[in-house]
Amino acid sequence: MIGTMLHEIRSHIASLASESGRYYLICGRTHHRPVPAADLYFESRSAARAAAQATEQYRTVLRRYDPQVPYYDVIVCECDPETPSRASTASPAATADPDQPAEAPNSPPASGDTQSVIDICHTVAGVVFESIAESPHDGLENAIMDTYLDIAETIEHPDELCLQLLTSTATELEKRLDPEEQLSLLSTAAANLPIDAQTDAAEAKPLDAVLSEFQAVDMLESYRVEQRSVDAESESRSWTIRIDGYALGGDGADGDHPERIVTLPIIVELFGRLATRSLTITDVERLSAAESSSAPAAWRLTIRTGAEERSHGHGLACVRATGR
Repeated sequence: MIGTMLHEIRSHIASLASESGRYYLICGRTHHRPVPAADLYFESRSAARAAAQATEQYRTVLRRYDPQVPYYDVIVCECDPETPSRASTASPAATADPDQPAEAPNSPPASGDTQSVIDICHTVAGVVFESIAESPHDGLENAIMDTYLDIAETIEHPDELCLQLLTSTATELEKRLDPEEQLSLLSTAAANLPIDAQTDAAEAKPLDAVLSEFQAVDMLESYRVEQRSVDAESESRSWTIRIDGYALGGDGADGDHPERIVTLPIIVELFGRLATRSLTITDVERLSAAESSSAPAAWRLTIRTGAEERSHGHGLACVRATGR
């Protein structure tokens, strides 16, 4: 099972990591920090080398279901021991593994640098598959892959393939899991996202951060938070958002289901930035072409944390316009 292998490899890499470590991994060509070691540091160069090998193995497993997973030249770098903090922007003497010479960056790059649609899709898909492997939902992973492979042969563009993987995953989650099971699965998956917990715990606008990230890689054309609220007493939040030209919004990879929007990557990424295991989606509306500023579909929906009301029978992986 893909998810089981991913989970085992990630656990091995995590066991090699150290909070006080000075070594970290990057791609020698792009300086991108590779998933699943994007935010990890290691105490010794030997531990980092072992993590680099495991990281390459992890990405090879991902490539079994999607050959478009990027190839990285994973190398080991060392932070400058004189630098007060690993996150400091002071100039560290990051040195590459002598067995794999490459120019090192001036400082440990953030895991989000040079993100692409492919990176986002594979990151979300990877943590979801890991969560499925640890869940009691036997057969779900194979069902997702069967759905994906039935369609993948007709798609050539790598970005569309990645989007189709998320669409297939959302389709099977909607079909096989009730809303509470989806909630549990996706919140568990988010715990393995490569997100800087300290940075994002203080993020005042977590949903904006998610949607801005998607906009930066052209997964959506534009978004607007039309209303937001925070209940200080219950510490719950809500957002009413409008999304225009979303790649998983009834067009493109999800064109066979024009009445629904695949919210899987939005929800997983939002869970990763919130200290909650409770999200609901309500008031889902597909806007008419006349109301939309662009040809692709536009959607309006409300996302709430800590809400007691249920989301009208649908879960979180994909939702349908209210009344459909």
